[in-house]
Amino acid sequence: MVLLAVYVIFMVFWGMNYSRKGIAYQLQLPKPDYEISDLMNLQKYVLQKVNESKSEQLLSGEKPLTDEIIFQKSVEAYRISEKQFPFLKYRHASIKSSLYGGLGNALGFTGYYNPFTGEAQVNTTVPRFLLPSITCHEMAHQLGYAKENEANFVGFIVAQNAADPVFRYSAYLDIFMYANSQLRAYDSTMSNAILIQLHPEVKKDIKTWSQFNLEHQSVFEPFVRWLYGRFLKLNQQPQGIRSYNEVVSMLIAYYKKNRTIP
Repeated sequence: MVLLAVYVIFMVFWGMNYSRKGIAYQLQLPKPDYEISDLMNLQKYVLQKVNESKSEQLLSGEKPLTDEIIFQKSVEAYRISEKQFPFLKYRHASIKSSLYGGLGNALGFTGYYNPFTGEAQVNTTVPRFLLPSITCHEMAHQLGYAKENEANFVGFIVAQNAADPVFRYSAYLDIFMYANSQLRAYDSTMSNAILIQLHPEVKKDIKTWSQFNLEHQSVFEPFVRWLYGRFLKLNQQPQGIRSYNEVVSMLIAYYKKNRTIP
């Protein structure tokens, strides 16, 4: 009875968002099918953008942002994106650093949305360059974008529209890794050829990210990923944990329609 009560409260508070018409409907995107050539075009575009944004960040000489500044600038980024996409209106900010960062690292999560308090919880113990993208992703959940591919898409739109190059770099690095992962499934040689073209400092960040993941591996992470994957499948995301990767097909669909990336 307790579990049933929790489930009903979850669905009433937020869970019904899994059944809503999401960002693809709002943008009238075509069916997200693509060919390898489409994926390559996206990968080359994002490669250029991630290198440019990293160079811009280095030239700015900006010191690492504090958690509070990242949260504040994330709200500002949503206000910028709202001008182009009015449905991304974000007014009641409630973003917090998770108290369970260490546990999150062991279990493999970088943030989560608390449907009972309406808070976006961010694991701020991960490498700093990931935080703008993670924060904007969790804020997308606050707006009712429940599916992970949609939260990724909204988070990307917002972060890459931000005024701060730190945000744009975080957005493009995130999407670059998703696109390269998809490309690797088709052609690992082509994937490696793209990786070679990355800015040296971007390569360094990817190495830091990889090392961080290796240092925080645990025997529980595969089980948690499987369990969460089952949860996603039960909530209209048949790809399970790979639903996050579907942001790639959404970006390709947007590009096919508008001949640009949002």
